[in-house]
Amino acid sequence: MKAQDNMPLPKSCDTFVVMPNLTKHGKVIFGKNSDRPQNEVQEVVCIGRGTRDTKLKCTYISIDESPKIVNSVILSKPAWMWGAEMGSNDKNVVIGNEAVWTNNNEGNGDARQKRLLGMDLVRLGLERGDTALEALEVIITLLEKYGQGGPCSEFDDSLIYHNSFLIADPLEAWVLETSGTLWAAEKIEKGYRNISNGLTITTNINKHSENLHEKAKDMGLWDGQSEFNFKKCFSAGGDIVRQQEGVKLLKEHTAKATFDVHNMFAILRDKESGICRACDDSFPTQGSQPLREHHLYKLHSNFVLGGNTKNTVRLLQDEENRFLKDIAFFYQDFKNNRLPLDDFKDLMKKAVQVEINLLSRR
Repeated sequence: MKAQDNMPLPKSCDTFVVMPNLTKHGKVIFGKNSDRPQNEVQEVVCIGRGTRDTKLKCTYISIDESPKIVNSVILSKPAWMWGAEMGSNDKNVVIGNEAVWTNNNEGNGDARQKRLLGMDLVRLGLERGDTALEALEVIITLLEKYGQGGPCSEFDDSLIYHNSFLIADPLEAWVLETSGTLWAAEKIEKGYRNISNGLTITTNINKHSENLHEKAKDMGLWDGQSEFNFKKCFSAGGDIVRQQEGVKLLKEHTAKATFDVHNMFAILRDKESGICRACDDSFPTQGSQPLREHHLYKLHSNFVLGGNTKNTVRLLQDEENRFLKDIAFFYQDFKNNRLPLDDFKDLMKKAVQVEINLLSRR
């Protein structure tokens, strides 16, 4: 079965995780670039924990609300939709999603139908999951109940796709890849793992949807005799080059097992690999533009269009490094019970103001 002709090839986003055995401080490091249509602004929002009504309106459909108190979340989200491209919760769970191209595009796999967006599932997993495994279970339960689909752009109804997810907490990570309501999941406990815009799970499957093998056989995608390979059965293309380039960069940056946030930034800023997409691209990296088109957004736009950016970029990165040191000092003091959390609450505001000041002086 071939993909539908009106379903454009996804061409955005990269997500990766590096596990504690390869990081400098023995912590999980998670990174994602969100590449989205031109002129779409992403915003960073913080939503507190609490209870809600019995019905929850997501981007296109309403679903049953969780009976428990939902977690506090920080989300990076396209401003027009309910869901998010990436985010974290107050239980130390992080999730990012990717568009994927599959050959299961009829019935429950028809992504033209307005159901849950993959970005809705990211937010729901964070709000309802206290661990990576719990978030995974939340997503697959909702996927099987409500399905996935609907336009993934505010102005382009043809931008439709299935989704893959990278879900992590301080102890483990999961890759979840879907085709309609069918899915497979791979557990990651060490090393590194990345996903881009194509299926990557092959034969190493730790969890999968009920009767997955039988359904693949019935669809004529598997012969029932050879080793079952999720990617081989369900993939209909995608950007494998960028995913492979991500693997190369992760291998390079983890070679000494001292991977830290600076290495994460270096990968996410890598333009040669295509992981960081320029502002004039049809699908630019938008995750670094987290606010609506107000003063800071306009400053960024003028900055990029104005040229001669090297000196200002250097100054911004110097300030970035200073704030990273502040965060490291805060973490150590907070861990040793020497610093109240309130002392940290204005750090983001201060960082944004520094950026505004530097860009305004150009």
